[in-house]
Amino acid sequence: MVLPDFSIALPEIFLACAAMALLMIGAFRGNKSTSLISWLSVLSFIVAGLLVQFDGYSTITTFGGLYRDDAYGVFMKTLCLGASAFAIIMSIDFNKREKLVRFEFPILIVIATLGMMVMISANDLMTMYMGIELMSLSLYVTAAFKRDSVRSTEAGLKYFVLGALSSGMLLYGVSLIYGFTGTTNFDVLANLFTSGEEEAGIGLLIGMVFMIAGLAFKVSAVPFHMWAPDVYEGVPTPVTAFFAAAPKVAAIALFLRVFVTPFGELVEQWQQIIVFVSIASMVLGAFAAINQKNIKRLMAYSSIGHIGYALVGLAAGTEEGVRGVLIYMSIYVVMNIGTFACILSMRHRDGMVEDISELAGLSKTQPWMAFFFLIFMFSLAGIPPLAGFFGKFYIFIAAVNAGLIPLAVIGLVTSVVGAYYYLRIVKIMYFDDPTEGFEPASRTQSIIMAASGLFIAFFVIFPGPLLDGAQAAAAVLFP
Repeated sequence: MVLPDFSIALPEIFLACAAMALLMIGAFRGNKSTSLISWLSVLSFIVAGLLVQFDGYSTITTFGGLYRDDAYGVFMKTLCLGASAFAIIMSIDFNKREKLVRFEFPILIVIATLGMMVMISANDLMTMYMGIELMSLSLYVTAAFKRDSVRSTEAGLKYFVLGALSSGMLLYGVSLIYGFTGTTNFDVLANLFTSGEEEAGIGLLIGMVFMIAGLAFKVSAVPFHMWAPDVYEGVPTPVTAFFAAAPKVAAIALFLRVFVTPFGELVEQWQQIIVFVSIASMVLGAFAAINQKNIKRLMAYSSIGHIGYALVGLAAGTEEGVRGVLIYMSIYVVMNIGTFACILSMRHRDGMVEDISELAGLSKTQPWMAFFFLIFMFSLAGIPPLAGFFGKFYIFIAAVNAGLIPLAVIGLVTSVVGAYYYLRIVKIMYFDDPTEGFEPASRTQSIIMAASGLFIAFFVIFPGPLLDGAQAAAAVLFP
């Protein structure tokens, strides 16, 4: 018997072992070890990131074709590991202040990130499902982490129930695809459709629709977005920051790999569904956020809209479209990390605040925080020359070149509408009379704000590394 090449999955194996070791430390030392476990978790992500970079630029499959290692996986895994590391770092001070110091929290994020890495490297529908469930089960617990809060437990329960429904839909779609093709392997599926041995019958199309429904839930795309506003608002802010970044990247990465690799030849069949989901997400994200008063709830609708923009690149079905999505998601992660670092700094003497009106006069009481908040809001709105503009630019250019001009036009219109609620926050910070001032941001939050803000502001000067990395990653899906 030939053993699989375990070196290909070395980052995942290391992360699994790290999670078990951290769990043992927590079990023996209790909650007093939370800070140590948090920083060791960040160190684990750094080591896993180095292992990912070490051996991932040649396309290799192992475990009987179930698992794939390539430049695309390197790009997306690095993004997920970075987002997860920053989520843990941002949570340390918050959890101490809010008396949520429990050693399980960083470990759950490590396990969820392990599931994301499995999703990204999946080369089979079964591997895909295993990665999704490993990630999702950790996220369900993380959502209800603040056990003493009714809002948090309600958010966790809602996320769990709807997540279980979406997993069932996804698995039903997988079973239909297997039933009509006789395989779950991505490479075999791609060969079947490329060679013309398998036609896109009605049963197969229904299976693809159910798969899209399951994956759309994971990225909170319309019409499977209903969990996002309540969960974003109800869970602790560091958990919201985590949900808004790393899991979205992993789910989009899986979305791209599934529909470009095995089903790339069937683009005419699934393209119209993705176009509908994209338009619905952009429109809802633009209009539903206008009247929001809670900043976290506003960011939930914002994330729905941004996922709609990302799906524009998938709808194009081209290498240029995939490249645009990778650039967009990279910039999106940095924008969200910076924005949530600002939100985590919205604290009075009486505790955390989430109401947008509390930002009144922030430019006078905390000028540097207001300045970075302004950068993030302008970038999320897509105002040049900030990075958010270029993210949308590459997406829309890909759609136009693919003949999806109406989709690009709708994207532009919704961007203009969405700019209203981002600019409203800037207006409140700079033109309204000050309310009670916030306490100074912690050193950690300040560093994250500054680093993210500088990346967003100066991306136009040094775009080369990200563009080249995205191009190399996208080329892997179009051999």
